[in-house]
Amino acid sequence: MAEEFEVRGHHESVLDRQAEEGEPLAQRIALFSAMLATIGAVVSLAGGHTESDALYSKNEAVLLKAQASDVWAYYQAEGIKRHVDEQAPDAATPARRAEIARYGVKARALQTQAEALDRRSEEANVESNQSFRPHIKLAIAMTFVQIGIALASITALTRRRWLFSLAASAAAVGCVLALVAWL
Repeated sequence: MAEEFEVRGHHESVLDRQAEEGEPLAQRIALFSAMLATIGAVVSLAGGHTESDALYSKNEAVLLKAQASDVWAYYQAEGIKRHVDEQAPDAATPARRAEIARYGVKARALQTQAEALDRRSEEANVESNQSFRPHIKLAIAMTFVQIGIALASITALTRRRWLFSLAASAAAVGCVLALVAWL
C-alpha cells in the first residue's frame, strides 16, 4: 500500500499562517478606515449644520432688507404726499397744515423703522458670515479624512506600509483642521 504525502507550497503555508494569526496590517487598516469613516461622518454633520445656520441667517438678512426696502418706499411716498400738499394753493389753511405735519411725523416714524430694519439686516448678514467660516474649514478637513481613507485602501491593496503612514498623516491633518474649525 502506498503512502500519501501532501506536498505544500510556500504560498499555502503563508495562507495558513495568515489564517491562524490574522493579517495584522489588514486588521489595522480596517480599524483605521472605520475610525476615519466615523470621524468623517461627524465632520460632515458639523459642516452641514454650520452651512444650515449660515443660510438661515442669510435668509433672515434678505427678508429684513426687503422689509426695510418696503418701509423706505412708504417713507418716500409720504414725503411725496407732504411735498405735493405743501405746493397746493391752499397749503396755508389750518387743515392742510395739520395734514402736512401728520405726513412729517409719519415719515420720521417710517425712517426710524426702516433704519432699524437695515441694522437688523446687517447684523443677520454678519452672523451668516460668521456661521459660514467653520464650514469651509470643515469641508477641507473632510477632504483630508477622505484622502486618509483612500490611502488606507491603497495600502491594503499594495501592502506598502509607507502608504499607511501617509494615510495617517492625511487623517491627522483632517482631524486638526476639524478641531480648529470648532474652536
